[in-house]
Amino acid sequence: MSFFDFIQSASSSSSYDMAIDLGTANTLVGISGQGVVINEPSVVAIERSTHRVLAVGHEAKNMINHTPDTFSAEHPLHDGVVSDYDITEAMISAFINKAAPRRYPWQPKPRIVVCIPCGATSVEKRAVFEATIQAGARQAYLIEEPMAAAMGADLPVTEPTGSMVVDIGGGTTEVAVISLGGIVTSSSLRLAGNRMDEAIAMHLRDLLGIKIGERTAEQMKMQIGCVFPKEEETTIEIKGRCLMTGLPKTITVTSTEMLEAFEEPVERILEAVHGVLERTPPELVADIANNGIVMTGGGSLVDGFDKLITARTGIHTVVAENAISCVAIG
Repeated sequence: MSFFDFIQSASSSSSYDMAIDLGTANTLVGISGQGVVINEPSVVAIERSTHRVLAVGHEAKNMINHTPDTFSAEHPLHDGVVSDYDITEAMISAFINKAAPRRYPWQPKPRIVVCIPCGATSVEKRAVFEATIQAGARQAYLIEEPMAAAMGADLPVTEPTGSMVVDIGGGTTEVAVISLGGIVTSSSLRLAGNRMDEAIAMHLRDLLGIKIGERTAEQMKMQIGCVFPKEEETTIEIKGRCLMTGLPKTITVTSTEMLEAFEEPVERILEAVHGVLERTPPELVADIANNGIVMTGGGSLVDGFDKLITARTGIHTVVAENAISCVAIG
């Protein structure tokens, strides 16, 4: 093989398409033909004085609340949209290089599809587009999260029938009715899994007088969190700081207390679901009643969410098989 043939072969073999589910809590990267290759927290650790990136993903998340004043671990996205352009660009670039590093300078850059909330403004969409291009994309395309989630969950989005998806991520909740390849009605709520974590921390602070960190709240949500009464109550032992004494304190929290803590954010999500159903044409509502509602996103994995929506709407609701990866897969 000549050197020219080698270059041509290397270039053609490295031409690929990439999908990025740019989430507030986690970012997933998928490559065509390979599936999801990266699923890491959307956290970047930087040096404050120089804004130099020190770590991205899991390594950066472990540094939250554990760094000296000269460093900080930050979430560059809030409520599903870019809050810090430069750090977002650095994070996307790091994930692209980690997912499929370019071995040769002449290799073409990837074409990238990025998911955005359906309620994002034109300015927010432009920020994501520009950050993706600057991070190393040859071409960038934007797709609304509910549509990607519905495709990832294998819903018949191109058929003349109504499909309803509820995507609960870290920063946003997307509720949409899809038919004939388009979104008929939708609602984008800037409240999701992160707000549930905050609700847990506030509940423990106000009622039990103990302060906990972000990671502890997330751990509680995953282990004993529920939004529908459990048949058997579960408990967890957690450590925090007593607000009265300022000293470490260990307490036991029950799943019933989690149910109380989640009441406000969960009610707002249910209101969004009801609002979308009210604005949906009657024919499509009939389809949804027959086909059911599909839930995706990490927030949908909180125990009992599908049962709660079924009880409140009367429509059978299920959690997608690959709930966390649905958007990236789609």
